Amino acid sequence: MNRFHAHNKSTALLDADPVAVWKLLTDPDLLVRFTPNLKRIDVEGDRWTWHLTRIPVLSSAIEPSFTELMEYDEPRQIIFRHDDTRTDERVGVAGEYLLKPVGERTEVSIDLAIWAELPLPRLARPAVEGVMSTVVAGMGYRFGQNVRRYLNGSGS
Repeated sequence: MNRFHAHNKSTALLDADPVAVWKLLTDPDLLVRFTPNLKRIDVEGDRWTWHLTRIPVLSSAIEPSFTELMEYDEPRQIIFRHDDTRTDERVGVAGEYLLKPVGERTEVSIDLAIWAELPLPRLARPAVEGVMSTVVAGMGYRFGQNVRRYLNGSGS
């Protein structure tokens, strides 16, 4: 097993107040509805276990589940980090959402780092991490489209 990484950082200005954006980002059902490749989120207090669909990575595929410890500073910040007690998991994410009011809109920044332990050689690192980055960016792009549609009232 080797550990591979991807990082994604982005900012968007949404046509909604921070309270509406906060409600969306802390609602597991809406997150599943808006996030491609996300099957479900199991919530137990501050622990959220994310279950994704099968994702191809070069000559193999993974169907990851990972548990995140969630911290909230409502309505400004959501911090998440992998629950390191879950030694059975081979994927983890760490990062944060920052929400900043801009007039009647909200600037949302996300910074997340993903790791995955895969049975692939280290020599495959550039290709694997390229695929991981592409998948994460694609999921983020579609998530953003779905969030905008929902907040504008045409995706409810």
